[in-house]
Amino acid sequence: MDPVILIDADACPVKDECYKVAARHGLKVFLVANRLIQAPRHPMVERVLVPQGPDVADDWIAERADAGKIVVTADIPLAARCVKAGAFVLAPNGKIFDDASIGMALAMRNLMEDLRSGGATTGGPKGFSPRDRSAFLSALERGVQQARKRMTPGV
Repeated sequence: MDPVILIDADACPVKDECYKVAARHGLKVFLVANRLIQAPRHPMVERVLVPQGPDVADDWIAERADAGKIVVTADIPLAARCVKAGAFVLAPNGKIFDDASIGMALAMRNLMEDLRSGGATTGGPKGFSPRDRSAFLSALERGVQQARKRMTPGV
């Protein structure tokens, strides 16, 4: 059995990269969103349309996250849930979320949210760059290899 890629697809800028890596490795891809997302017509690419509502797409992804899944998301709370479930989790900029990094990512997210709710102007995330795209591709390749190892009995 091969790993599966689950994409938090609403605002994901690296869907095309996911399709390419998945095709190279023969992996299934699920695009999860609460609106219709453009996707290639391919038996290994499946669109999952979830109902409108807070965290419905996140819940769908988190309920399926395990050691055989690669989750692509910029949503830190969703990343934390998926890391806890044993999935390989990465952001579109190539940042890998794991047991060692997710706590700090959550703390920083919460701090920034508190600052914004207190009226502070914090700016936004930096723009998505070609370097981010390259880092993502490298991280996704690592994720495929790690997920395969996790799924191999006795490893």
